Amino acid sequence: MKHVSTRRGVVQISEIANGLIDPVLAKRAGISTLLLGSWDEIAGEEFADCTRPEKIAWPRRASEMTGEGGYQPGVLIIACEGARALFLTHAQGELIQRINGFFGFPAVSQMRIVQKPVSPPQKPWRKPKPLTGERARHLEELVEGIESDALKAALTRLGTAVLSPQRK
Repeated sequence: MKHVSTRRGVVQISEIANGLIDPVLAKRAGISTLLLGSWDEIAGEEFADCTRPEKIAWPRRASEMTGEGGYQPGVLIIACEGARALFLTHAQGELIQRINGFFGFPAVSQMRIVQKPVSPPQKPWRKPKPLTGERARHLEELVEGIESDALKAALTRLGTAVLSPQRK
């Protein structure tokens, strides 16, 4: 990771970029870079390669004019390739649950599927081989005190990818 020094300390470039990009995405599409970056995990193997979240359409509320409170979940617009849209339609309830679980609140109540080509990932991702020897011991030490099994597994996957020898 690249770091930038500031008066307050070291800040990752990705944090700066997300800080600049997130407001633009939120205003224009209602989507954060976190959702886009985690889409493959949220969509799962079945839909990660053929779908892409495009926008969350938030309903206009009467409360904006009257000043009354009230939250309404949005509609997620998803680009999907060809015939896979039919299968996505059948799985949309489960996908909405995953999305809301990702956000931690009921952010989306519906999905609207738009059939169009989804650009393939820039680089095919290959699952890294399990670490062995000193690297495996080092990674185990790093995640040792983490109580949450899900967080520990995610950090182990990340650590395996980072600590694996580079292949060309």
